[in-house]
Amino acid sequence: MRNLGKWIGAGLGWTIGGPIGAVVGFALGSLADVSNFAKLERPDHNTTTGDFVISMLVLIASVMKADNRLLQSELTFVKGYLVKSFGEEEAGEMLKILKDILKQDIPVKDVTRQIKSSMDYPSRLQLIHLIFGIAVADGTAIEQELNLIEQIAADLGLSATDTASVKNLYIQSADWAYKILGVDTSADNETIKKAFRSLAMKNHPDKITYLGEEIRQKAQEKFQKINEAYLAIKKERGIN
Repeated sequence: MRNLGKWIGAGLGWTIGGPIGAVVGFALGSLADVSNFAKLERPDHNTTTGDFVISMLVLIASVMKADNRLLQSELTFVKGYLVKSFGEEEAGEMLKILKDILKQDIPVKDVTRQIKSSMDYPSRLQLIHLIFGIAVADGTAIEQELNLIEQIAADLGLSATDTASVKNLYIQSADWAYKILGVDTSADNETIKKAFRSLAMKNHPDKITYLGEEIRQKAQEKFQKINEAYLAIKKERGIN
């Protein structure tokens, strides 16, 4: 087996088969003998780090193709985001696979159905968090891309409130803190406290520690932003 990123080297599970396997099979085959993955030791979870990253790359490719054009600038921004999130070497491997995926026809509905049936809710929530982050990494938010991400999130079984919360971590408005918590500005203090506790529980980084330290760190960043939103509301309202 050739030298692969550690996220693949640790083994792949359910992404080898089904619609995701059909999309990425060529890309993985160009890097290593996929049959060897079956021999690798995997953690005691349904989803491996490799499964998560492969799912992310397939969905990123889907979003990048949403406006029926692919610009070099988009790949540059995606590479920068991946380098910042996972390091130079890992990002290089991811980009190789992403470029191959971009050449394929992606059955988005089938892909999201496979992910929904195989990946737990906190991991799916983190997946959408990363995809939103990549979509706005260049400082712009193309409507077709955002619409597709929201549709993907719905097809993944994420609630509209959770999706809106993640979106507002990146695209902030005047009442950004309330939108992140998923409450109206007229909500009473107790409702706000309950919303924060519920959101914090679903997004706690400890829920996805098995996906690796890099992904956990991104989850920690999201968790911190949720805390910042709550603190902003507490300060505004004088909540103890």
